[in-house]
Amino acid sequence: MKITTQTIRKLKGDRPIAMLTAYDFITAQLAGEAGADIILVGDSLGNTALGFESTIPVTVDIMLHHCAAVARAKPDALLLCDVPFAVAGHSTDYVLDVCTKLLQQGGAECVKIEGGVRRAEKSAAIARAGVPVMGHIGLKPQDVLQLGGYRKFGKTDQGRERLLAEAKAWEDAGAFSLLLEMVDAEAAAMVTEAVSIPTIGIGAGPNVDGQVLVISDALGLNAGKYPGFAKKYVDLRGIALKALGEYVSEVRERKFPE
Repeated sequence: MKITTQTIRKLKGDRPIAMLTAYDFITAQLAGEAGADIILVGDSLGNTALGFESTIPVTVDIMLHHCAAVARAKPDALLLCDVPFAVAGHSTDYVLDVCTKLLQQGGAECVKIEGGVRRAEKSAAIARAGVPVMGHIGLKPQDVLQLGGYRKFGKTDQGRERLLAEAKAWEDAGAFSLLLEMVDAEAAAMVTEAVSIPTIGIGAGPNVDGQVLVISDALGLNAGKYPGFAKKYVDLRGIALKALGEYVSEVRERKFPE
């Protein structure tokens, strides 16, 4: 059965929501067949698929290209696409135009927008226009140049009050759900309890309505360090290197093709 934004809203208090990223046709097939509720075409593809050092270089055209590839897999999961860097700072008409392209040309079914109270208020008009929106608070990777690096949010009383205000603003703006990134576990639990829309965490502890993982982290495809909150369910990189190494050896030894 095809999952919709209404399905996701109804899952709050019912069962946890499982979300995975996907950036192309193959990873979308894997995430969909595994039973993910939401597939996120995240601007994290800048780091994981394109080799950028951050999400900043990711453009609208890049998001359209990857989102369309994911959409062609026709997963039953809800297809969510990130609105990339700097877009949400423009006029409401411009943001709505970009969101419309992501739905009409990219095949997305909803969008995710990073930001606090101001972005939430602007997104109310986008939601009213018929574009389902997921808000994104806590660590906002698109603001990393202003933040000066990555850190945990909601560790102080003031920080928790700000998170709660942002969460309420997104709820009031008509967001169908809320992503909490790198948020203190107690603060995430407080936000989850305070809003009627589902919360999905990444590095936000267990007391939220769902979790999201980057698919290359879950599959163990990356070289080097993994985020502390991520879980590597299989060492696919090691398996792939062994298999491809055997291929190279067989070619050089004239064993392939037989």
